[in-house]
Amino acid sequence: MSGKVVHFEIPADDVERASAFYSEAFGWELTSMPGMGYTLIKTAVTDERGMPSEPGAINGGMFARQPDITGPVVTVDVDDLDAALVKVAELGGAVVRGKEAVGDMGFAAYFTDSEGNLLGLWQTAGA
Repeated sequence: MSGKVVHFEIPADDVERASAFYSEAFGWELTSMPGMGYTLIKTAVTDERGMPSEPGAINGGMFARQPDITGPVVTVDVDDLDAALVKVAELGGAVVRGKEAVGDMGFAAYFTDSEGNLLGLWQTAGA
């Protein structure tokens, strides 16, 4: 597993208001994904694949606040999401949301660590 932080997510009570805030405060480019209830956040220049071209830079997303996702989430890349969820549980963490397909891009899941912090996992499709 790569173990790199690759994404962040910000839940919002009012996505439109929050989008305007982050756009104006930091110059982030926000793009709504129709039908997905999700807004992409571009914080860095991207390459032809849509990936940040600056070493260490990450982009993120925004969605309506949900009962189990109430604060910002850091997302970690893994090679095998199923195996990562098993390891998380073995080490005292807990699965909050199991593996879910995200279009044809890959798979996401959410878990709490041994300290109760909510984090995300990402596995790119075909990886």
